[in-house]
Amino acid sequence: MKDISCKLLVIGAGPGGYVCAIRAGQLGIDTVIVEERKPGGTCLNVGCIPSKALIHAAEEYDRIVHLASGQNPLGIRTTRPELDLSQTIAWKDTIVGRLNSGVSGLLKKSKVKMVQGRARFRDGKTVEVETETGRQIIRAENVVIATGSAPVELPSLPFGGTVISSTEALSLTSVPDKLVVVGGGYIGLELGTAFAKMGAKVTVVEAQARILPQYDAELTRPVSKRLQALGIDVMTRAKARGMAKAGGALLVETESGSEVSLAADRILVTVGRRPVTQGWGMEELVLDRDGPYIWIDEKCQTSMRGIYAIGDVTGEPMLAHRAMAQGELVAEIIAGHKRVWDKRAIPAVCFTDPEIVAVGLTSDEAQKSGSEIRVGHFPFAANGRAMTKLGEEGFVRVVARADNHLVLGIQAVGQGVSELSAAFGLAIEMGARLEDIAGTIHAHPTQGEAFQESALKSLGRELHI
Repeated sequence: MKDISCKLLVIGAGPGGYVCAIRAGQLGIDTVIVEERKPGGTCLNVGCIPSKALIHAAEEYDRIVHLASGQNPLGIRTTRPELDLSQTIAWKDTIVGRLNSGVSGLLKKSKVKMVQGRARFRDGKTVEVETETGRQIIRAENVVIATGSAPVELPSLPFGGTVISSTEALSLTSVPDKLVVVGGGYIGLELGTAFAKMGAKVTVVEAQARILPQYDAELTRPVSKRLQALGIDVMTRAKARGMAKAGGALLVETESGSEVSLAADRILVTVGRRPVTQGWGMEELVLDRDGPYIWIDEKCQTSMRGIYAIGDVTGEPMLAHRAMAQGELVAEIIAGHKRVWDKRAIPAVCFTDPEIVAVGLTSDEAQKSGSEIRVGHFPFAANGRAMTKLGEEGFVRVVARADNHLVLGIQAVGQGVSELSAAFGLAIEMGARLEDIAGTIHAHPTQGEAFQESALKSLGRELHI
């Protein structure tokens, strides 16, 4: 094969990589992107998109089951539904396929050359790609490492057979009767909740003192309440020790030190993700590390000139939209624009039931930073739109400086609050003060009114509570 020379080479076509390549192409930069599998990375293929499809299907099924029970105030009666999970998975796959094609089309539109294969560094400017037809050498002035992350495997529970990762969970064609989820973080609870709604008996095993430890207890309390209502057993301060000798069960060490056996058709291990730093020739480079991650500066540049890194391989938060923002930033820096990375307004969304959104600082984090703060808290139980949707659980909370009322953070938990994340992020990005939010006319009746009311409450001007 004829060698390729380019100004920018992107390794990995996940959310960060493909956005970087598209933006670079728009800016007239000669760009090549290498991807071993389908474009879109974990998020599009085996993460964000397919999991949300499964969650939506589970919610629809559970809603009809609830209506069929006759125990609802809406006056709707129906028969109990049936679920064909194989058809659900096929529908999910069509969505993934459409988005795969869309990404490929956008790369082509931006005149980005796509090379399919496994990339490996020879040195800081040269990469060898093993393709189906041979070896392709690519030389680049600038390289972006966007290799992403992979599920963490427990030594005592290696993946295979009964033990699955989120990837396999999203391709199951039948609902397991008994599902044990090891790890009470957002991935485990999102999928565990979905399968519980579809009829599985779910048990969650979490080593820490409570579920979703990355969020404060006030935010997670409505989620815990809903898990209980769905019949999901949650074991905290419990450790998975491995499979029982006879198979078909997980051995768990409880908080008291005793050992229990949990029968399981499937064991879903969701104890975190690790950066993919092996298999692409990192040993040929001299890159500083930040723990297990690649160290980057405020411009996403590594310790080697001309080599950038973005997304999960650079650390937390491992979020697709963080990777996308970093990818766009790097493309513009290479094009000569002045850009620096600012992580203050990255929304984190947990698609549990109810959903959780957090942007910026919590009240505890703000206080630790030395600021005197004001906190406004408005419950959805006092919001008309939430009432009409049978979604009164949860609240919106605004954290601001006490002296100048600058908004430092916004959090919410409730039905459908993921759709408020854009407003929350925009408020912090634009440097909004409490008066700005309180003075913005919010449409009635919407759940967004709770955002305005939380700002009003922090100013002592609450109207509807």
